Parts: sequence; C-alpha cells; structure tokens
Amino acid sequence: MKEKRQKLIRDLVSEGLIGTQEELVDALATRGVRVTQATASRDVREMGLIKRMRGGRSVYALPEAAGSDNGFVRVMQEAILQMQPAGNLLVIRTVTGMAMAVAAAIDSLQLPELVGDIAGDDTIFCAARSAAEAGILQRKLQEMIEA
Repeated sequence: MKEKRQKLIRDLVSEGLIGTQEELVDALATRGVRVTQATASRDVREMGLIKRMRGGRSVYALPEAAGSDNGFVRVMQEAILQMQPAGNLLVIRTVTGMAMAVAAAIDSLQLPELVGDIAGDDTIFCAARSAAEAGILQRKLQEMIEA
C-alpha cells in the first residue's frame, strides 16, 4: 500500500500542483487513497520532497527535479531567514511553508553534529549533542548558504 501511495504522490507532485500537506491529502482522497495528515507528512519526509517556486507559488517537487544536491543548498539559500543557537539546539527560521523542505535538505547532508530535527511551518529545531556542536552545525550551514 505504501509503495502504491508514494508512487501516486510522485505522480501528483510531478504535476506541480501540490503546495501543502492538506492539498496532498485531498488529492490522494480524490484518487481513492485516504490518509491522515501525519501519514502525508511522513511520506513527504521519507520521499525527500522539497519545495520550489512554480508559477509564483511554493509547491512540492521531487528531489531529482532540483537538478542535483545543489538543489538542497538552493532550497536552504532561498528559505533560511535566521539561525540562532539555544543550548544544544539550533533554531532555524524559514520562509513560511518552507521549514519541512529545509529540514529535509539538512537531513540529506548527514552532518555528524545533527542528532535530529523537528520542522513546523516556518521553524526548525535541530538537536545537537552539545552547545558546541550546535555552533558547529550553524557555521557549516551558514557556509553552505553563503557560498
């Protein structure tokens, strides 16, 4: 079931019309696949979907549609507004609706300082093992987005 659902999600995302998880849930429902928002969120993360601008609107895209790993860096460059360490956390503020895409991009980097992250709509909490590692994580990400 999961493979069939994710294939359908790939097809829907390829059309470039899905901009939110709610739209994804609705589009799947119209095609006979009922899922919760939590399942859609999990699929988005597992599939590594990113956000990109299309027709003046932010929509989900397949990672390979970004062209390369540089697509992840581009997502971070366009979406990250601010980063601030808070103890062993790095709090990242993004453009509204882009936190999940940025978190997926950060996850794809497999940085050793990152234990895990949680993304909302415009905020990401990145957990490091220590405050020092949170600072290292911030510097690495800053270098990438300034390149």
